[in-house]
Amino acid sequence: MRRLLAVTAATVLLTSHAVPADAHRALRVPGAAYQQSAVLDDLTTTGTVASGHTNPADYAGLTDRSLPVPAAVPGVQVDGYFPDTSHTNTNHGWNHDAQFVIRLPHRWNGGLVVAGSPGVRAQYASDKAISDYVLSLGYAYAATDKGNTGVQFFTDGRRPGDAIVEWNRRMTELTRAARTMVTQHYGRPAREVVAAGISNGGYLVRWQLENRPELYTRGVDLEGTLWKADGPNLFTFLPPAIRGYEQQSPELITAAGFDPRSAFLWDYHYTVYWKLTQRIYAAELDPTYAGTEGDYDYATRPQAQQAIRRVELTGRIKRPLITIHGTYDSLLPISQDSDVYAAMARRTGLHTYHRVEAGNHVDGLVDAYPDRLVALVPLLREAIRTPS
Repeated sequence: MRRLLAVTAATVLLTSHAVPADAHRALRVPGAAYQQSAVLDDLTTTGTVASGHTNPADYAGLTDRSLPVPAAVPGVQVDGYFPDTSHTNTNHGWNHDAQFVIRLPHRWNGGLVVAGSPGVRAQYASDKAISDYVLSLGYAYAATDKGNTGVQFFTDGRRPGDAIVEWNRRMTELTRAARTMVTQHYGRPAREVVAAGISNGGYLVRWQLENRPELYTRGVDLEGTLWKADGPNLFTFLPPAIRGYEQQSPELITAAGFDPRSAFLWDYHYTVYWKLTQRIYAAELDPTYAGTEGDYDYATRPQAQQAIRRVELTGRIKRPLITIHGTYDSLLPISQDSDVYAAMARRTGLHTYHRVEAGNHVDGLVDAYPDRLVALVPLLREAIRTPS
């Protein structure tokens, strides 16, 4: 389907929160090693780009140019980091991982949205896709860099899989801290806490609702990464896709699970995503592998299978979850990802699944193919606003 069905939602009362000029200085993020806060005239990217309270490089390419930008939302922003020993995140010149951002709008609707970054990006990666919109609705917002970032993320940790294990721990850590911050700032706890995320951020949503459901009321997952030790996972479909591209065999690519109608996107994804993604995740989950990306054979790699068991999903969600995924996804093919997860989660009765025709993994490519691709971020936003 191209659009989520419109749902009439109950009207939420936005309450104004009178903030003395220096009130933000009393805010304390539980467990943070460092924090700095500011009262801003505008918490959306329009304002934070100008004031230096975001990093546009974090969210580059994730949204299309037509995505609406809301009016200014005044409030308090808190930036900082939790204790950590790795240094891949260079935002603010801190060279410190486990960075976070928390935004508290003056006009609050009683809710909190928490996001983990997509891909291996840092904490501002969802600012345009999620933060701008939920702030305009009155939600407080918090996001984490997942504890390690960039194409060297796999250098964090000692055992295969440690870096991804940390992603889940950092999402839990920030959610607990942000819930406390909301209560501290507004004088009452959040009435709902929504986990939301894209790609690896969507994986975090799924994992949290399976393993830390007490922290959330619901979740929204856009094309979350599926990790299953017995497959499918990106090690089962990326190597044959790489081989198919290099051998000029579209049949190998479609046999790996990619929609043949997405073939116009394969050049770009081979060049930008497929080989790099295979390489860095093999370095994280199977560091002894020394071959090429296209020759990787997951069935013969027990170390990788063991590492994935540490981070795999079960489908046993314990809170309502909406999943959205595009049929033209040329990084995480829908047949090998959300179709499978939907079948895993169906037994819970808590999962709603939307397959979107002609949606790709990143909305930035909609600008290049406006007549062939459908933007998914507007549907993610709608699902956060209308939980059905």
